[in-house]
Amino acid sequence: MSLLKSSIARKVAMALSALFLLVFLLQHFTINITSVFSEKTFNEWSHFMGTNPLVQFALQPILIFGVVFHFVMGFVLEIKNKNARGINYAKYNGGANASWMSRNMIWSGLVILAFVVLHFIDFWFPEMNYKYVEFLPEDPNRYHHELVEKFHSPLRVGAYVLAFIFLMLHLLHGFSSAFQSVGFNNKYTSAIKKIGKAYAVLIPLGFIFIALFHHFNAH
Repeated sequence: MSLLKSSIARKVAMALSALFLLVFLLQHFTINITSVFSEKTFNEWSHFMGTNPLVQFALQPILIFGVVFHFVMGFVLEIKNKNARGINYAKYNGGANASWMSRNMIWSGLVILAFVVLHFIDFWFPEMNYKYVEFLPEDPNRYHHELVEKFHSPLRVGAYVLAFIFLMLHLLHGFSSAFQSVGFNNKYTSAIKKIGKAYAVLIPLGFIFIALFHHFNAH
């Protein structure tokens, strides 16, 4: 019984971290999409997020912890599930009971993890270097230019597009699964699944649009 409770606790913790990251992803997209329509608005919002002490020293560490926790817990659950089956993957007919997306969450997760590392290298590390290593004077108008510069390379844009396609696949299963894990199996289940599918498709497509827009409109 204790093992069952432990397994349930792990799944709930995984689901809660996923829901937290879904909220962050929506917020991140909301800011980034303004870069397409208004350089001024994007700079203002980015400057606020980049200089607000609450965001920098409270929310940002929580976000990093959430990302690390989600991926670590995902690997733990994958190992636990594999051991629980007690059979080799080659002999496991997963397609009989589960969708392709649910059976391959670990692989889509690994691609997304690789993208998160790339994203940190592209944006977070340079930002930390700018503010806390070189101590350069804050320029509230630098953010849009720095974003656009990253999308000049077709290889980087290709990597972003591929990553967001895998994110879409990951979310198509993960969104409804997260709500199910925290007990939302009720009359709202159908609506949650519809919202989840819309979120899983539209948000990654939105990020792909941003990358392609800046790539093809680079000066």
